[in-house]
Amino acid sequence: MSDDSFLREVEEELRSDKLKAFWRRFAPFIIGGAVLIVLLVGANEVWKWYRSSTAANASDQYYAAVEMADSGDVAGAQAAFAELEASGPAGYGILARFQEAALLAEQGDPQGAIEAYDALAASLDQRRLRELAYILGGYLAVDHLDVGAVEQRVGGLTGEDSAMRNSAREALGLAHYKAGNLEEARINFEAMAADPNAGQDIQLRAFIYLEQLASTGVDVSEDLLGATGPLDTAPEQATVPAQSPSLDTVGQPLEAETEQ
Repeated sequence: MSDDSFLREVEEELRSDKLKAFWRRFAPFIIGGAVLIVLLVGANEVWKWYRSSTAANASDQYYAAVEMADSGDVAGAQAAFAELEASGPAGYGILARFQEAALLAEQGDPQGAIEAYDALAASLDQRRLRELAYILGGYLAVDHLDVGAVEQRVGGLTGEDSAMRNSAREALGLAHYKAGNLEEARINFEAMAADPNAGQDIQLRAFIYLEQLASTGVDVSEDLLGATGPLDTAPEQATVPAQSPSLDTVGQPLEAETEQ
């Protein structure tokens, strides 16, 4: 064997011995790291599956409770919503609380419903949902509390930065009308009618309110009375709430507006 061949064999043997020594020393860490990566990936997949499965189950539970309420099984619906609120995902828990408050109102407990909406609003971080809870409580307060109570709930939502501003204006306008404050009612209804971003239904209601106010002698803007508003369809073609708005039935919650 030549010297060169012998030296190459020695070098290869040394490299092999070094590799074996390296593996003996660091194999536990290498294997442990690989296992950790696999476990993390696996845990992530399990978590995604769990969230998907939990959300699907919560969705089924929520709609089953809604069907119970629609079919008249109020006690069953309340129990199902309470269970969903206690153990379901946060989103469905919030929906359940909205439904629980609505059931209280439907069962003839408006004060309980208002308190439920107030508690819900106070607990929510999401601005839109918090405003919605105050609006729903405010509509109920029109018929069952005084104008100050309505103002307390929705008075801060009439600004242009609130997506629920026209619902807030409507509740305030109705509350002021009920209290005999016709000028305050007019101001709120005119703001609804003049808002170019208001939904068609709520603008139509505003025009009806203003026409009724004008018939009592309130000085309503002629521009608004003479306009059909920025509606794409004539009033008779627009979608009207199941119960036509009227200042003679103040405080009955009208359908929620759809705004930007």
